[in-house]
Amino acid sequence: MAKKFQAGRGYTKKDWDEVSDNPALTKAQLRAGKPFAEAFPDLAKKIGRGPQKAPTKQPATIRLDADVLASYRGTGPGWQGRINADLRKARKLG
Repeated sequence: MAKKFQAGRGYTKKDWDEVSDNPALTKAQLRAGKPFAEAFPDLAKKIGRGPQKAPTKQPATIRLDADVLASYRGTGPGWQGRINADLRKARKLG
């Protein structure tokens, strides 16, 4: 099933149309695929993600109600930052 063009995702309809005729990969092609770092090790080292140079945030695992999580995720990219901002306001930290 072919995907439909959706505006606002960082590319234009013209970009979409230029690549939309690419055939789907076969199961054999998918099985033969390699991770980027394995296929291009030198390039992967140059652009690899390492630790933050000046970490400002700490990773945490918390449990949230499903509807709360869905509400934040529904606001789009950056939802974790919005949770952080709301927690700051609630705790009067900033």
